[in-house]
Amino acid sequence: MSASNLQHAAAVLRAGGVVAYATEAVFGLGCNPRNRRAVERLRRIKLRSTRKGFILIAAHPAQLAAYVTNFSPRALTSWPGPHTWLLPARIRIIPWVTGRSATVAVRVTAHTQAAALCRACGMAIVSTSANRAGQRPARSHRDVLRRFGRLIDYVLPGHVGGLSRPTAIADAATGRLVRPG
Repeated sequence: MSASNLQHAAAVLRAGGVVAYATEAVFGLGCNPRNRRAVERLRRIKLRSTRKGFILIAAHPAQLAAYVTNFSPRALTSWPGPHTWLLPARIRIIPWVTGRSATVAVRVTAHTQAAALCRACGMAIVSTSANRAGQRPARSHRDVLRRFGRLIDYVLPGHVGGLSRPTAIADAATGRLVRPG
């Protein structure tokens, strides 16, 4: 991962673009969660229902503070790492990120490239697997280009981490597993 590629990806995100990047298990697609047009464009690219929310990833919990009412000790002690938690969403949180939920899925990633991208753009970013609804996620730069081509604005070269499946999602209040990893 070159610094110039990373800075370019961050600039694309800040400008409202959609970027693909490596995560713990698969390539992800991301955008600025505060940019409604970018999020809705990402939803169309993925053919994703408006009922479903998106995961937000960050380099550190402070980048997520604007989106959640409080951090569960379960979440804080598991981060950074491949642990996605449903936390209570702030009342004024943006509905195009949460879907129809009162919670928001968040993760402080330990994946080097994904965390560096969040640091470079100075914010948490939407992170969803690089696939269309019902399809297997892309696991390589080449696979992302083959599937999405010009539908996305940039693919940050990189390598996925060691997980074989996307991260599990658990409810931080109850510990209940919502999506197995």
